[in-house]
Amino acid sequence: MENVILLTDSYKVSHAGQYPPKCTHIYSYFESRGGLYPETVFFGLQYTIKKYLSGPVVTAAHIAEAEELYSKHFGTKLLNVEGWRRIVEKHQGRLPLRIRALPEGTVVPTHNVMFTVENTDEELPWLTNWFETILVQLWYPITVATNSRAWKKTIARYLFATSGSLATLDFKLHDFGYRGVSSVETAGIGGAAHLVNFKGTDTVAALLAARKYYGADMPGFSIPASEHSTITSWGQAGELDAYSNMLDRFPDVAFACVSDSYNIWKACSELWGGALKERVKARKLPIVIRPDSGKPPEVVVKCLHLLGAAFGTTTNANGYKLLPPFIRIIQGDGIDGESLEWILFHIVKFGWSSENVAFGSGGALLQRLHRDTQKCAYKCSAAVVDGTVREVFKAPIGDLSKTSKKGYFTVERVDGMLKTLTHDKPTTSVTDELRTVFENGRLLIDTPFDEVCANAQLTLPEYTQPLRHDERCPDPTCALCDPEAWSKWVAEWKRP
Repeated sequence: MENVILLTDSYKVSHAGQYPPKCTHIYSYFESRGGLYPETVFFGLQYTIKKYLSGPVVTAAHIAEAEELYSKHFGTKLLNVEGWRRIVEKHQGRLPLRIRALPEGTVVPTHNVMFTVENTDEELPWLTNWFETILVQLWYPITVATNSRAWKKTIARYLFATSGSLATLDFKLHDFGYRGVSSVETAGIGGAAHLVNFKGTDTVAALLAARKYYGADMPGFSIPASEHSTITSWGQAGELDAYSNMLDRFPDVAFACVSDSYNIWKACSELWGGALKERVKARKLPIVIRPDSGKPPEVVVKCLHLLGAAFGTTTNANGYKLLPPFIRIIQGDGIDGESLEWILFHIVKFGWSSENVAFGSGGALLQRLHRDTQKCAYKCSAAVVDGTVREVFKAPIGDLSKTSKKGYFTVERVDGMLKTLTHDKPTTSVTDELRTVFENGRLLIDTPFDEVCANAQLTLPEYTQPLRHDERCPDPTCALCDPEAWSKWVAEWKRP
């Protein structure tokens, strides 16, 4: 959709005449008002600016198209044609707006301003909130990046505690979400948001988005991998041949192989760890076994046990068991923030290093989110009417959590933490971290993807917190927490 006059909610078409007489200036801001996480990762504004706002984006043809559509939509003429024509004639089709924003990738405590928007043409104060619709859609890349980073903290804590190193952290959470989102555009911007934190992805649209809108070279990586059809098409009797074929096809690169088509325990112990054992041991790069069914904590720990029994283990410097470098596991089924923590909890409980396991996530990473996950909102906080600044806010008696900020803002570091400071007039400060990134139709700061990723890096206190040791497993039927059930399973699959 190329016509920016149509990139708004219907009711905004009627707003131009609703502002007070002699209103010349509207100033609005975007923030997270709280939510699932106490902080957010700011990401995606540059994408929206480049895709929708930069350059001459309003033409006479756009105005005619919008006027015709809205007249039929409302049954009357509501579009402020004169205002849009002014943009074409006075501004050559460029939007007379100013956007000031934090650097992308910044980790922002909730309840802080991430960007502000204001009109630069006094005749067009309504333009500021016309674009609320597409600017609020930033909730999505922001929330994906925030969610992904929160999971990264969990993985980092266990990885550092069980290995003393974060060398493999960037490849510990792989994006499997392309097919589970609502559109290709969603996959692109959501997948790119995940790549702010990790480098593993199968979402090709994410690569395109990061390259096109953030100048990335190659922001994400993958390896050859099987799916069930490439294994089950050999027939159950041909499962061993299917695995052997993978070894033939990919002798010099790491690859992942889904191994639960029939019996994951047999695949680990008798096929990969039995008939194919010597071929596996001869490899320089790992085979990554992928279970894809069952209770994730149980499946991962049991696969580790069987592979350890087949191939042996070593003990690392932190005292945890490690499989040989030619064999690893990726758990890509049922992964969300909660299950991730409990899988890692059980891995450690059974003495394994989390170095052995990577994770993949789809729906919970890119789709099982909404605007209220982080309660993202865009609100007007100041207006100029007849030359006088008015502080603008709302404080609904039915829900004071929706009380909005008022005035003009700078975002500065106070005792090392980002904090929004309120002013009764436009204020400049050398310590303000808001920067003018867009003005009058032009992108002024083009942030490279590597810089975005660097801004979002974890800090030492975020991954050196103590691990869970005394927590009770939330699954009352967990076979790992039932000594009798565990012993019975181990005896059943004990190698001769």
